[in-house]
Amino acid sequence: MSRKLMFVTAYGNAFIMIALTTYFFIIPFGILASAINDPGLKNGETPRFLYRWHHQLSDKFEPWARERIDSERATELNTNNISGTEWPIFSAVFYLWTTEALQDAWAEDPSLNTTMPKEYARGAIESAAAIISDPNHANWVKVHWGDDYLSQENLFYRMLLISGLTSYQKLLGDEKYELLLIDQVESLSQELDASPFGLLDDYPGQCYPIDILPAIAAIQRADGVLGTDHSVFIARAIHGFEGTRLDAQTQLPAYIANSKTGEGIGPARGVGISYMLIWTPELWPETAQTWFERYETHFWQEGLIVTGVREFSKQSTYSEWLVDVDAGPVINGYGTAASAFGVGAARANGRFDQAYPLSAEMLVAAWPLPNGTLLGARTLSNLSDAPYTGEAILLFNLTRQPIFDNMISGKNALPPVVYLALSLYLAVGLAGLSYAFRSVKRWQRQLSELTKPQPYFPFIGWILLILAGAIALIYSHMMTGLVLLLAALFVTSGLQNKTFHSVHA
Repeated sequence: MSRKLMFVTAYGNAFIMIALTTYFFIIPFGILASAINDPGLKNGETPRFLYRWHHQLSDKFEPWARERIDSERATELNTNNISGTEWPIFSAVFYLWTTEALQDAWAEDPSLNTTMPKEYARGAIESAAAIISDPNHANWVKVHWGDDYLSQENLFYRMLLISGLTSYQKLLGDEKYELLLIDQVESLSQELDASPFGLLDDYPGQCYPIDILPAIAAIQRADGVLGTDHSVFIARAIHGFEGTRLDAQTQLPAYIANSKTGEGIGPARGVGISYMLIWTPELWPETAQTWFERYETHFWQEGLIVTGVREFSKQSTYSEWLVDVDAGPVINGYGTAASAFGVGAARANGRFDQAYPLSAEMLVAAWPLPNGTLLGARTLSNLSDAPYTGEAILLFNLTRQPIFDNMISGKNALPPVVYLALSLYLAVGLAGLSYAFRSVKRWQRQLSELTKPQPYFPFIGWILLILAGAIALIYSHMMTGLVLLLAALFVTSGLQNKTFHSVHA
């Protein structure tokens, strides 16, 4: 191989390294530095950067949802695949909740974004509602409940159905799902009201209060769209979260309950309480304040490096390290999902002294890329069946608005982990740039002394890997493209070592 082609590999290798480190570390550092300083993270306003992130997510969400429906893949999954069956609808609902919140904020202050969310996201809104109402995507609950899945218990799915279709109708003013929405609001509220303990099962023999409370909130929100009034039911529904339904140790709702006896089973958990506290202020303000005080006492934890929400209470003997499909990774007691939903809980309850540090931690863990992908959140999703769940949940939590007027302002100081993460982004990025420049200088020095011809095969392999990686990236296969480009760097590194030995042979 000629010296000219070897110079091509040298500079091409450097260009790839510079591009990768800039894209994955330098630019994300800048994005995060700007986002963390957005006043909306501290004062209850809607952070402006969320409109850009939401717009980018909308552009990807629409084709994914339509392809998912057309593929009928939902009919192929068994009920043991929890994330594959539940999360596609779950992510669609979180996406619609986020869009609704951003639209409401924009209606109050159009300066937040040049285009209203319901305009640029119309296709994604329609596809999200389509996936929620798609009968094939109800296949897993049909297995559990049979053909009557829309008229008996099945609370989790029906809560999602009401929530998503309410947001859809509010956003677009389209009444095509209204009859289904009315039927579900009336039947579910009557069934909950008739339950002796205010409890219904998600699946046969499985009752999760974490889903019942947002179901009640969904009925209340549907009232605002349909013009109905379920205020009497909503006032009575609090009995589902009193007495023996509470964890005796923390006096907060147990994570699991027995709908037939009204007994709480096991302890309250951080993910459950965080999520319920997002909705409780809308339903029962005084209860929300009481619960938040207990939540802060038993689950809020400020360590030397990390601040967050525990998955199990401070008095619990449960493991400090585990992985759970609902809770996500639990690391040294801190719950990933508990802390993520803790952002929404703190914002809804006006506790920006907690919301700000939690938001900053969530942002640096999100790993935002220039194309809008939140790489950290994406990796916690189901990449094959629900790739946007993590991103939709992150945006949902950051768009929660305080219900109470007496907000507690956020602290200026951030947990050390935020500064460590930002330093890591910058350090890795600068190290990559330094490596690229030093590599070119080394190549130049070696090639100036090279007299023996080198084989063409490594160069051909390098070109093929780059082309394959570029094609993968163009078609949005990020991980495949990244692996191929890194392989190209490895091939070039091997060629450089051979050249070094040839020069000094």
